[in-house]
Amino acid sequence: MAELMLHGDLDHPATLSVADLRGWEQHRAEVVFDCATNGPQHHVFEGALLRDVVAGAGPAFDADRRKDRSRFLLAVSGGDGHSVLAWAELDADFGGSPVLLATRLDGEDLDEAGAQLVVPSDRCGARYVSAVTHVWFGALASPA
Repeated sequence: MAELMLHGDLDHPATLSVADLRGWEQHRAEVVFDCATNGPQHHVFEGALLRDVVAGAGPAFDADRRKDRSRFLLAVSGGDGHSVLAWAELDADFGGSPVLLATRLDGEDLDEAGAQLVVPSDRCGARYVSAVTHVWFGALASPA
């Protein structure tokens, strides 16, 4: 069974399976995006919000300070590449984007294949990552 490591500046880093991700509220996203190799793609994904999963792991920022939260990044890697997102894209006080760690694709469970990163607002599928193996969360360091 596929698992992903959730690590970085977190109070409770974890290794999570697709079944574990189903422990969070599941959200549905019907998406259309352009794929460089296969043209337009139409899919229905279901899964946990990435922001909920990271929030559950205890992100190391001051939740009351927007400026502190806005300096954090996420790096997601998996079987077909990697993506970088800003925490502010996901945070409800900023972008509020419903980025998913999908547990189902077009009605099929992803337990064996692994979770998929889904960025519903993207018109291009380049930041979608299949078979997620790592989600790193950390702060952008201040320049020296």
